[in-house]
Amino acid sequence: MNKSQFTKGGALVALGIVFGDIGTSPLYVMSAITHGQPFSEQLVLGGLSCVLWTLILLATGKYVLLALNADNHGEGGIFALYAKLKKRGPAWIIVPSLIGCATLMADGFITPAISISSAIEGLNVKMPNLPTIPIVIAIISGLFFIQKFGTESIGKYFGPVMIVWFTLIAGLGLRQIMIEPSVLVALSPYYAFTFLISYPGAIWIMGAVFLCTTGAEAMYSDLGHIGKKNIRASWIYVIICLFLSYLGQGAFLLNTKANHTSVFYSHVPDALLPYVIFIATLAAIIASQALITGVFTLVSEAIKLKLWTNLAIKYPATEKGQVYVPAINTLLFVGCLLVVAIFKRSADMEGAYGLAISIDMLMTSLLLFTLFFVGVKKKTKWWILLSILVFVNIELIFLVSNLSKFAHGGWFPLAVSVLIFGLLYLYYKARQLRGKYEDFTTADKLVPVLDQIQQDKTLPYDYTNLVYFTRSSFSKNIEKAILHSITIFRPKKARFYWLLNINTTDNPRGISYKVEELSKNSSYFINVCYGFKEEHHIEYLMRKIYADLGLSELEDSVVFKTKEYKRFEPDFKFIVLNTRLSALNRLSVINSMAVRTYRAIKSIGLSSQSDFGLHPSVYSQEFFPLVLGRPISQKIKRDGEDN
Repeated sequence: MNKSQFTKGGALVALGIVFGDIGTSPLYVMSAITHGQPFSEQLVLGGLSCVLWTLILLATGKYVLLALNADNHGEGGIFALYAKLKKRGPAWIIVPSLIGCATLMADGFITPAISISSAIEGLNVKMPNLPTIPIVIAIISGLFFIQKFGTESIGKYFGPVMIVWFTLIAGLGLRQIMIEPSVLVALSPYYAFTFLISYPGAIWIMGAVFLCTTGAEAMYSDLGHIGKKNIRASWIYVIICLFLSYLGQGAFLLNTKANHTSVFYSHVPDALLPYVIFIATLAAIIASQALITGVFTLVSEAIKLKLWTNLAIKYPATEKGQVYVPAINTLLFVGCLLVVAIFKRSADMEGAYGLAISIDMLMTSLLLFTLFFVGVKKKTKWWILLSILVFVNIELIFLVSNLSKFAHGGWFPLAVSVLIFGLLYLYYKARQLRGKYEDFTTADKLVPVLDQIQQDKTLPYDYTNLVYFTRSSFSKNIEKAILHSITIFRPKKARFYWLLNINTTDNPRGISYKVEELSKNSSYFINVCYGFKEEHHIEYLMRKIYADLGLSELEDSVVFKTKEYKRFEPDFKFIVLNTRLSALNRLSVINSMAVRTYRAIKSIGLSSQSDFGLHPSVYSQEFFPLVLGRPISQKIKRDGEDN
């Protein structure tokens, strides 16, 4: 699919991937506004007008028109903004970026639970005593179980299902509008404005209104998978259907003037109810799937940006966007079950829903403001900045409103967000400390030492090939710990020294490498690029490079021989260097917490040995002390010396 151009297929995919969350919001938004209580015409028309204009201003104005233009090489989302700003933006941008990541992950606990619960609870309209929780748990369990197999085979049906869903809710809404056309006055912003300034407690009702736009962030996050032209084109159809659905539910309330636990299902004709529940359940599952995939992508981006430790990542499909992170899948599954167990019904989950996303949207606006402030031409800058400031003010209103939900469930996503943000920030802080104090050298200084060791006839050979992994992509910047590892204690003598840097490309398949000869027939710097679906088999790779370079033809290429001088296969020793805090460190409380958190997170991540596919017999890990900040200084005096 050509993501830079509009295609019918691309627009269909957008319907199935991007708009699931925002498309299932009509299931619960109007119910959240009326809350099953007696209502007035002002509440219906005012709340409805706020919903429609929230979709116009935030979903359309901020995301469809503005944010989709703030891509990073075609990619969107909170980390795409961070990556775009990292080199030229202020240092503090890491904070809103990590907050946005944390709140999105917290939302991953709630969205599947509330979407599926809202759909299944439609059964209670005709069967009030039917227990829906076991059904919800069964669907959630099945949804997370199939993640390991990928959704490529069934994903092609997501778009058609969502077309049916959007057309269905639009038709249901249009039917009610024709019965009560007076509801169309809610299209005027006057009703939203007067509602906000005159209706008692309107600011708190805005928390329910906000639920209509909770899926808007997906339009930006999925930019790299779909393309902005396809998203914008399909959004025209989506927003028309959403408008008709919300207006139809408002018309139904004005016409019946009765309380309804579920406004959406109550306005569905009895004959259609089973079919609507079935389609709604499919739409809710698709919305949940999109959110789960989004969290997987978010975590993989965090790993790529070195904001989280390496985790096992699987690619069950040919598209890079189709990732599966087993550890995160388990975490989300447990989190969703916890939400269902704590809140039980979708009406009670509404209190927990929205707070985390309102914070995430605010962080996106802050990063967008920073991006356009530092990177847009002056003649176009100010109207964009002014628009973002308008969005920020609207989002602040929603944030204040959502804070009122704290005691009614808002505490849950906030607690999860704070925990995740704390772990992310401390991990980032520890990496910053290591980067600040870790010493580097150059190949020009390393090579003479290697040559000297090789020329020393008194030293026996330890290895034929000694391979060091380096985080640097350039021989001009090599960790000094490599030099220390080779020279301290007894020097490590090898026939060939290799410095190996591993990178992952955006292509699914293919392995390529570049060789820089540091010393003639002696030491080499290798840059290797793996396709993101390729497994790492580093020993096999090195044997291939060894053969390609013709090193086996050198007379003394293999230094270990039998008494009959029959050659063995060349041996390799792979060494990964890690840093450990020196005992001489004197750390502040925050730095000490950061280092301890970093160690704990690294311990649950994917080990280098597993990541590189190395057998324990050819793999070694060494640790070097790292002195952070001002080391301990003690005055030591020899007995008998004068002061």
